[in-house]
Amino acid sequence: MSEVFYRKYRPKKFEEVAGQAHVLQILKNAVKNNNVAHAYLFSGPHGTGKTTLARILATSVGCKSEDTLEIDAASQRGIDEARALREGVRVLPFNSPKKAYIIDEVHMLTREAFNALLKTLEEPPEHAIFILCTTEIQKVPDTIISRTQHFKFNKISASDTAFELKKIAKKENLEIEDGALRIIAFFADGSLRDAQNILFQAANLNKKITEEDLRLLLGVPPQELVNSITSVLFLKDPKTLLELFDKAFKNGGNHYMLARLILRNIRAAYFLHLNSSAKILGNEFSEENIKFLSAAANSAGGAKFFDFAIKEILFSLEQKTDDYTAHIPLELALIKIATQTSQ
Repeated sequence: MSEVFYRKYRPKKFEEVAGQAHVLQILKNAVKNNNVAHAYLFSGPHGTGKTTLARILATSVGCKSEDTLEIDAASQRGIDEARALREGVRVLPFNSPKKAYIIDEVHMLTREAFNALLKTLEEPPEHAIFILCTTEIQKVPDTIISRTQHFKFNKISASDTAFELKKIAKKENLEIEDGALRIIAFFADGSLRDAQNILFQAANLNKKITEEDLRLLLGVPPQELVNSITSVLFLKDPKTLLELFDKAFKNGGNHYMLARLILRNIRAAYFLHLNSSAKILGNEFSEENIKFLSAAANSAGGAKFFDFAIKEILFSLEQKTDDYTAHIPLELALIKIATQTSQ
């Protein structure tokens, strides 16, 4: 079986890491100037390169595999593991100038484990370097944060995501349409790992990946249908709206995907309403779709309408339902938007 792309193409050097330029430059300079700190904290959304960069940093300071210990705090979160870490950290590296401890999902540690880790961070041995990674920085105690160099990772931009996927596609002898790249980048939502996983799935469909392939794979309705729903929302036409909504699900659409695409259209139309320059949307949409959204924005109404519509759809996505009723919150939200005459 073929190796999944996010593992196969995991960066091995600083220069190969996508995005996070603000982090990369500081870390590269620290390594170059032999000024690496004893503890780092990498926080940010999943799939943005935190663990990957932790491994690269460990390798850059000379840590070989036997002297790089990766700890999954989700499964090794107790006081016993933390005490074992405190004892083990005193042992000199086997064959490296440094010994690196990469603690993934560090926010999962118990309070007692955090206290034990804190004592280790307060008095670290010269040969040890700690790299803590988390997707939930708010759960990490301030006492831990204050004893590390904290770097906040950003979501990977759509353009950077598309660029990385194009490189993989070329190496895998895949053809991929620009529309397919936009779909992947949008639904990956800043996670390069998620984008690579979607591309890996699509590669099993065909060596030439089209936008239609991606929509079928993800349960995403055609853009024409999403645009039609957007239009009747703006025109306050609930009867046609319900007909189109029904059509989206007859075609095998996914309510969550549909909601995100409608929200994406409304947000873009709002931006174009405030600023007619298409540059503010970056590479999110095709030129044809930007023209449609510009025209649609003029029929929607003012800022109050856009605010109301966005809030209603976001609220619908927060509702907990079972599989049978999953589409109902979105359906009700769209009806409310289409029948709001005072907005």
